[in-house]
Amino acid sequence: MPSRTAHVLETIEAAIVNSRFKPGTTLVESDLAGQFGVSKTPVREALKALESTELVVIRPYTGTIVRELSDEDALGVYDMRLLLEPEAVRRGVAAGADFSEAARALERAARAGDASERSIANRDFHGALYAGCGNPLLVRTLDGLRDQTALVSTSSWSRSPSWEEAEEHAAILDRVRAGDADGAAGLVRRHIEGFVARHLRRGSTT
Repeated sequence: MPSRTAHVLETIEAAIVNSRFKPGTTLVESDLAGQFGVSKTPVREALKALESTELVVIRPYTGTIVRELSDEDALGVYDMRLLLEPEAVRRGVAAGADFSEAARALERAARAGDASERSIANRDFHGALYAGCGNPLLVRTLDGLRDQTALVSTSSWSRSPSWEEAEEHAAILDRVRAGDADGAAGLVRRHIEGFVARHLRRGSTT
């Protein structure tokens, strides 16, 4: 991928996952090209790449919008995380992976001065937990699912996290540091299930 396209892609993706470009936002090629000081071609290529990750939707004659997840879509994303993330963490702990980056991310989350910084640190914490699972395809899949959680309309938790999330993260890190693969995987599963119960199923009929 040409460097200009890669730069545009990375910047737009970051703006989406950090909620600067919120779900439903229209992304205008000419406006973005002007902001980046490039032609429309790198922008168009970047948006096509983002469409493949399901972060944006390209509609003929309408343009590109940041994807809006329905309740059903959101539950699907978290269901996939439930299926994959605990096992990825279990494998990483069992393999003796280095979790120092996860610890640093948790420290950054605790020190965060604003909502965006805290949200990024929490995302990095989860990514660092499964990064050492030994399966690059599994890591890429989980990275994509993690990015899509930014599209969940109820994800205000990332900006105002409850004490439950903070305590759960700390407990997971304790199990990881202790080398308890099954225990860490179990806590990750309960953590994701707890988020779904608190934020996605609350007030729903499912």
